[in-house]
Amino acid sequence: MRVLNNVVTTPRVMDPSELMRPEVKFADKEIGAFRDYSIDENDPIKERVRLTYLQMHTNQTVEFVKDRRDHWLQFNTFKGNIMDTLVKLNELVDESDPDTDIPNIVHAFQTAERIRVDYPDQDWFHLTGLIHDLGKVMAFYDEPQWAVVGDTFPVGCAWADSIVYRDTSFKDNPDGDNSNYNTKYGIYKPKCGLENVLMSWGHDEYLYQILKHNNSKLPEEALYMIRFHSFYPWHTGGDYDYLCNEKDLEMKKHVQTFNKYDLYTKSTKVPDIEALKPYYQSLIDKYIPGLLEW
Repeated sequence: MRVLNNVVTTPRVMDPSELMRPEVKFADKEIGAFRDYSIDENDPIKERVRLTYLQMHTNQTVEFVKDRRDHWLQFNTFKGNIMDTLVKLNELVDESDPDTDIPNIVHAFQTAERIRVDYPDQDWFHLTGLIHDLGKVMAFYDEPQWAVVGDTFPVGCAWADSIVYRDTSFKDNPDGDNSNYNTKYGIYKPKCGLENVLMSWGHDEYLYQILKHNNSKLPEEALYMIRFHSFYPWHTGGDYDYLCNEKDLEMKKHVQTFNKYDLYTKSTKVPDIEALKPYYQSLIDKYIPGLLEW
């Protein structure tokens, strides 16, 4: 990997399966052990994950997503700075994640610090790693976790095969019986661009909209990473390219690069968060200063 004109690039085109197997093992378990969505009702973490996705896939409809956007994108829930909001995530464990049961703030610093090792001069990339999950703050304001965490997918068109639990968890979602929504393109046009696609509601879209509303100075690559890092059916599953325009497909490689750090840095090794805060506060002051409207 290399950096050209402040943009994260890969030295050659890689398919998702190759890209998602980095040479360096970031975490304290084997690469193949991540994202294990096998069903085991006797395993409390696996069962927690399955039930979270079942609720998500039952309730994430076009109507629901539009309602949540109307609610959250008024930006009148609270005012707060980035670091204080990040500290709040110390109280949150992601119920959709089979790879960790540690507070989300630890994952944030793990991701940022591993990016910092590989891209020491790309400070915006470090900050992106730190804040990418901040949209999960919705869970502290009465939003259920199934509408906050987990993989995202488009609503308003057919659900792709690569969505986790695809065969079992959508059976009670009413959009599956709606002829306007259950075809390949549904309400969209071919190559309409992800900007025009209604994604299932969650922390990715919320934080993206927060950063835009509050005039963040992060580059567009960072905003794509944040907005689509949970869109696994696209950046890893190989689905939904037919909705993408040329810009989306060009940006996909940056989302894939980020995804390695988001996924494979999950570990029991906890960074010294207090010692790291001054460095990351300097980046916040540079790119997203002051109080934000959430």
